[in-house]
Amino acid sequence: MKSSRFTFKDKTFLKTLFVSVWTLLISLNSYSQKWSRDGNSYYRIEKNEISEYSLPQNASKIIISNSQLTPKGSSTPLQISYFSFSEDQQKVLLFTNTKKVWRLNTKGDYWVLDLKSGNLTQLGKTLPESSLMFAKLSPDSKSVAYVSNNNVYAEDLATSKIKPLTTDGSVTMINGTFDWAYEEEFACRDGFRWSPDSKSIAYWQIDASSIKKFYMINNTAAIYSEVIPIEYPVVGEDPSACKVGVVTLADAKTTWMKIPGVENQNYIVRMEFIPATNNLIIQQLNRKQNNSKLYVADASNGNSKVINEESDEAWVDVFQLGNPYAIDYTNNFTWVNDNKSILWASEKDGWRHLYQIPLNGKSENLVTKGNFDIIDVKYTDAKNGYVYFLASPNNATQKYLYRTKLNGSSNAELLTPPALKGTHNYNFSSNGKYATHTFSNHFTKSASETILVENQKPLNEKESINSKLTQLQEKPTTEFFKITTKDGIEMDGWMVKPKNFDPKKKYPVVFYVYTEPAGATVADGYGASQNFLYNGDMTEDGYIYISLDNRGTPAPKGRAWRKAIYRKIGKVNIQDQAMAATEILKWNFVDPERVAVWGWSGGGSATLNLMFQYPEIYKTGIAIAACGNLLTYDNIYQERYMGLPQENMEDFVNGSPITYAKNLQGNLLYIHGTGDDNVHYQNAEMLVNELVKYNKQFQFMPYPNRTHSISEGEGTQEHLSTLYTNYLKMYCPPGGK
Repeated sequence: MKSSRFTFKDKTFLKTLFVSVWTLLISLNSYSQKWSRDGNSYYRIEKNEISEYSLPQNASKIIISNSQLTPKGSSTPLQISYFSFSEDQQKVLLFTNTKKVWRLNTKGDYWVLDLKSGNLTQLGKTLPESSLMFAKLSPDSKSVAYVSNNNVYAEDLATSKIKPLTTDGSVTMINGTFDWAYEEEFACRDGFRWSPDSKSIAYWQIDASSIKKFYMINNTAAIYSEVIPIEYPVVGEDPSACKVGVVTLADAKTTWMKIPGVENQNYIVRMEFIPATNNLIIQQLNRKQNNSKLYVADASNGNSKVINEESDEAWVDVFQLGNPYAIDYTNNFTWVNDNKSILWASEKDGWRHLYQIPLNGKSENLVTKGNFDIIDVKYTDAKNGYVYFLASPNNATQKYLYRTKLNGSSNAELLTPPALKGTHNYNFSSNGKYATHTFSNHFTKSASETILVENQKPLNEKESINSKLTQLQEKPTTEFFKITTKDGIEMDGWMVKPKNFDPKKKYPVVFYVYTEPAGATVADGYGASQNFLYNGDMTEDGYIYISLDNRGTPAPKGRAWRKAIYRKIGKVNIQDQAMAATEILKWNFVDPERVAVWGWSGGGSATLNLMFQYPEIYKTGIAIAACGNLLTYDNIYQERYMGLPQENMEDFVNGSPITYAKNLQGNLLYIHGTGDDNVHYQNAEMLVNELVKYNKQFQFMPYPNRTHSISEGEGTQEHLSTLYTNYLKMYCPPGGK
């Protein structure tokens, strides 16, 4: 159950993994600019025109104006959501009139602007409006491929002739894109790749015909209710069948890759052409996701061979590079050693490290070394033999830039200015010469600068982060701390105390929880400790606000920390939180009779479990969009972290809040959207039934036809915030006593 925390404020393009406000701002900033191919400039959409900023002067000029974006016969320019240039830089692909598919606006209309002639041409004119997805110019810049209604098409730019490359697409036969579960859990959306020679296209085909439909009911759109079916594979149900084919443009014939295994008992999570070849590299996971195989497949005949295999007693992470919530996201392989090897992340030695995996099947080479995790790869410098990555060996709540030799011959070298303590991110130019550097911490607002990578110095000192610090810094109100439970588990936490705090008084405490492997809450970034639902100022009103990261959250603390939760969601995470709360309640200024907890999605599930399993600690709870029964959630997420219910049903029962609902003693507010396609509304009705069964009194707020983010509909945000705040104040009154 992954939170849609920031979609609450109508950022519907982002399905959050429960990160801080700062991280959201970083993502938006980093991906609002597009680097040029030579890396010496970048582009931005500004006032619906595309500007180019040349470095190092950072001088800007408009390269595509609104007049160029205005189709013939129209007085209104296209409203651009996304753009990309052809390999020869002579054409620009423009994405407009977009519509949401599940989480992001990945469906719309595409146009091509020819920069030489000035011609502006719409693609897919014979196809339905706003139906094109993931359009990509061919490497030779002569064609564009895209998906419409689950079929793959190629369009010749010279003749505008549209050629269907697949014809069997339907609601359940999905070519070139993915079903709900693949998108939700693997961030797989763009499901096809051009060959380097522009003569063929490799694509995923998902057969969801055997997946049972889950029916949601829309009771608000009309007098008669509307039934909304969704192919949704719950835990224990077979996955969609998946395979990869290569279709040639000349004859539209597909050659299927011969990847061993039953197609509905495995996942294919990565695929692309090996540069300058007609071979594919493919990553396959088994159904339990505890075994990963890398195949090299010959696109001409489909023959494949394993070049690398890895297993884990829990699960093998699919390491994601960059921002998986960008509309153009593709989890591409990172090529090194003249494209003879890939850079690969693994936890096989107990820490997330980088390895060089050669395509010839020979032994891998460890690149990063030491008792620390890499967090993200930012750039590989093949010429000088370095890889740049984020890590934080000494503080799991922060992020810094490091580099090390690609051949593994050096130790990690810290590049981020050590005086700037907090969370950093970097968006490297394509040549690695420049980078956009962004920084914040809990008392410093987010700021960015363009730097020269070789010395980490800003191009313009007047616009540097250091020059802005005085204006950006506030009086710190968030305290970071560590707490050790009676089980010997050390947990990171943050705390915000009331204004005019008096240590001789006792204050109510509100715990903010998520607790699951999809995200951590304790980050040293600006806004991380803000309560986005509270209507008012918690510190002014007199609350202590606390959040803690338990075992199982994706903090950079090593494999053992992250995978302690395997088959124990609802137990290990809940026990860690409760034991940490027990220690906190020993503090003299905490009122043990006024203890509240709240969370969204997986945090809502944790709230229910804490209220039910530890009623002596938690007196008030607000659970939003919670999964009350672990057997209702999708198979990819639940089977990765919990195993198969056919083999260990007791773990699912023991981890489900509904199992312990009879123990409710405190005050519970339960909130759920009836149109939630992620954590279905059935969870609410199952839980309500159980609470009614045992005569447990509580308050319940269903939001009609709202999704997991509960963001749709006029007045929803204000209503939810008011409901949350009033309930908290009523049952966990603020102020020191």
